[in-house]
Amino acid sequence: MSSEIANAPFLILGGTGKTGRRVAGRLAARGLPVRIGSRNAARPFDWEDRSTWATALKGARAVYVSYHPDLAAPGAAEIVGNFARLAVGMGVKRLVLLSGRGEPEAQRAEQAVVAAGADWTVLRCSWFMQNFSESFLLDAVLSGEIALPVGAVGEPFVDADDIADAAVAALIDDRHIGQLYELTGPRLLSFSDAAAEIAAASGRDVRFIEIMPADFEAGLAAAGLPEDLIALLLVLFTEVLDGRNAHVAGGVERALGRPARDFSDFARTVAASGAWGDTK
Repeated sequence: MSSEIANAPFLILGGTGKTGRRVAGRLAARGLPVRIGSRNAARPFDWEDRSTWATALKGARAVYVSYHPDLAAPGAAEIVGNFARLAVGMGVKRLVLLSGRGEPEAQRAEQAVVAAGADWTVLRCSWFMQNFSESFLLDAVLSGEIALPVGAVGEPFVDADDIADAAVAALIDDRHIGQLYELTGPRLLSFSDAAAEIAAASGRDVRFIEIMPADFEAGLAAAGLPEDLIALLLVLFTEVLDGRNAHVAGGVERALGRPARDFSDFARTVAASGAWGDTK
């Protein structure tokens, strides 16, 4: 490997987000150069401002592509396709795409990356376990009530650390080029099951309540969320969680040669960290 290639950074889009910061941290721990792609980075990157793309890409070795707010958002596939074509045109062919299961727009984005001529890997992921500990469901857990417009459908929640391990492997090892890994946890849980496991691990009173979509929408509006984000969340909860993804896949084991992390292990670790506050 030439010194020029060795010194070329890995561009991590969404490098301060749930998976991106884990990917960046793992690469840095290996002594590999990392460039964070975010609005506040040294070289700002903004999905909504195409003038920032080329500067972020210049001289990069490979890119971890995490789209904000979600690939299920209308128009995401076109934007990601435009980015992929620019990257390949600039000589940055190695693209690892974070995608979502059961999302037609996400699968269109996957196709756009492939069509751009990239050396691609797709990580098609189920719902993150860390949504309960680092994201929008944390406050619900702390309140003791997770209220969502979801029925008893099973979801194979996946650990963000498994995703990051798979992403790093795909970025640095050519054996993953042209592979689509469907990343899930090892078993199905309903949101009610997940709440029960969190309660058992943390000692907190945590329960799940199914609510009507209209009530969910009204609650989000009252919290001041913008209309486009509310619409996206409604799609994710009422369409993507309609049972279409109620099966596990072996992508973690295929990519990493080890089993996927189980939700109960995740819950015990988070509880021990204190992220869910004092137990009762």
